[in-house]
Amino acid sequence: MVGTPATACDDGVRPYEITTPIYYVNDKPHIGHAYTSTACDVLARFMRLSGRDVFFVSGTDEHGQKVEQSAAKEGIPPQEFVDQVSENFRELLHLLDITQDRFIRTTEPEHKTAAQQFWQVLVDKGYIYKGTYSGWYSVRDECFYNASELDEDGNAPTGAAVDWVAKEDSYFFKLSAFEDRLLTFYDENPEWIAPPSRRKEVVNFVEGGLRDLSVSRTSFAWGIPVPNDPDHIMYVWIDALTNYLSALQYPGPPTTTTGTDDESDHDNDDDHPYAKFWPAALHVVGKDILRFHAVYWPAFLMAAELPLPGRVFAHGWWTKEGEKISKSLGNTIDPVELVHTYGVDQTRFFLMAEVNFGSDGDFSESALILRVNNNLANELGNLCQRTLSMVYKNCNQAVPTNIGPFTPDDEVVLTALRGLHGRCATAISEQAIQKYVQELITMVWDGNKYIDRMEPWVLRKTDPDRMATVLYVILELLRHVAILYQPVMPGSANTILDLLAVPDEHRAFEHVAAVAVAEGADEEEVRGPYTIQPGTPIGKPEGVFPRIDVPDDLVAS
Repeated sequence: MVGTPATACDDGVRPYEITTPIYYVNDKPHIGHAYTSTACDVLARFMRLSGRDVFFVSGTDEHGQKVEQSAAKEGIPPQEFVDQVSENFRELLHLLDITQDRFIRTTEPEHKTAAQQFWQVLVDKGYIYKGTYSGWYSVRDECFYNASELDEDGNAPTGAAVDWVAKEDSYFFKLSAFEDRLLTFYDENPEWIAPPSRRKEVVNFVEGGLRDLSVSRTSFAWGIPVPNDPDHIMYVWIDALTNYLSALQYPGPPTTTTGTDDESDHDNDDDHPYAKFWPAALHVVGKDILRFHAVYWPAFLMAAELPLPGRVFAHGWWTKEGEKISKSLGNTIDPVELVHTYGVDQTRFFLMAEVNFGSDGDFSESALILRVNNNLANELGNLCQRTLSMVYKNCNQAVPTNIGPFTPDDEVVLTALRGLHGRCATAISEQAIQKYVQELITMVWDGNKYIDRMEPWVLRKTDPDRMATVLYVILELLRHVAILYQPVMPGSANTILDLLAVPDEHRAFEHVAAVAVAEGADEEEVRGPYTIQPGTPIGKPEGVFPRIDVPDDLVAS
């Protein structure tokens, strides 16, 4: 339905588009880009493993005054500048093992065409008009601000410097016409903006009154020309936001006719990316650009009579050891260096486990090392190593076959495992990624407590069948945890699954989803086809998560 969100359509079956913001290319990637991309990748991988058809979009925003100025500073043309910097972002995604389906660049001809088409739709529907503009403008933010929004130092709310723009010809979007419609929409769709604290910010902003929005500039040239008026270039936000459509080949499949009856042939429409994936299920953005995604973007879509995405989720910012991160303080965090120093899965794990997704977080290398050593090396890695070593040495190098009846202690673990996927799925539906990871950390912690209580190394001499049963329960725990860790740590999780000899075709979530068991079923039925199979040969165990040595400078601090 036109002008309605996708939330009601996101029933766990419909194709799923998820997007990062497209990253601005005036500088090299930083920790925030790595954070957003990894979070979106976790969500995309979860949906794919759940059987969803996923389209994951990332890319680079390459127009605007900042880019023009940065290119001039380097003494090269803007296109050459953005070609270089955009590649840095693409390489970061590859380094982090991000699985985007489309890396879009706003300098692509297809995007320019789509943006101009979208602009023309807004013109044709009467929502864009020509006028003049004067006001406060931030080059860094690519944003105009009201005087009431400036801080006591005369800067933008983000801290960026602003300049007074004297009277300048501009095209305007009739944003003021959508004030009531937006407030009604937020009221009827209270979960559309998340987390809830961000929704309150947006509602307060709109209730403060909306002015028509300047959407073109004439003071610089690096941008997409306004249709039929090349003296103007599109203001960055109409250009940039349209990427979520142009990545799907908006405006959709071409209409063709067959024969002489002028009937449309739409046999392949459902396979076209736009027809298949729009409206997007989820836009993930930093809190600094929430206004553009939660006010301007839905207003643009309402004006164009297009469906709205299912949700906009705004995450927080990182500080470093309690200080704001900035080049001037010299405390920037290079995600490439983190990966090279600590490993890709260790970096991904820390970013997802350390902070409640949606809140601000503080980064320190000592915190990263502590979390990786504790949760991965000491807990998950150690549980995996000692269990598989016992199986390899005492069970003929194969998953135990002489499994006795499950005791109440076993059932506590197995019952928790049967509900693990459901608990994780609930967390993902709320974009509560830290909660998702914590479910797995807790399950591993419980597994370590269980094996310490059961003492299979003692049972090896006193009750070999009971030992085999205990080891089987732990192997089943490791199978569940490794399958569910795939979105967060794809390489390491699959290494564990390799050690467990779980076939590739048995690593999707259908193999850990709860299976209904009839009352009175025997043990074989309880184990069923969705368990680690008894008698499966395993290879010689090896370590998955080496401990990280704490550098001397961190010990001293």
